[in-house]
Amino acid sequence: MKKIVKLRDLECANCAAKMETGIRALPGVESAAVNFMAEKLTVEAPAEQMDAILAQAEKIIHRLEPDVRIQA
Repeated sequence: MKKIVKLRDLECANCAAKMETGIRALPGVESAAVNFMAEKLTVEAPAEQMDAILAQAEKIIHRLEPDVRIQA
């Protein structure tokens, strides 16, 4: 399953790269990409794991950039 979420107020390209690396390392993630310019996160993972993966991804994102708002 592929899920694309909007990352509002993403301001740091270096942080976006770190987010992508951290999310890719999560168990169950097949692929993950953060597009800094478009402010989008694309995650591919099994459908049954997607909610848990997105919750973990949100923690990674907020640790690196606390002001980012995530919109599904």
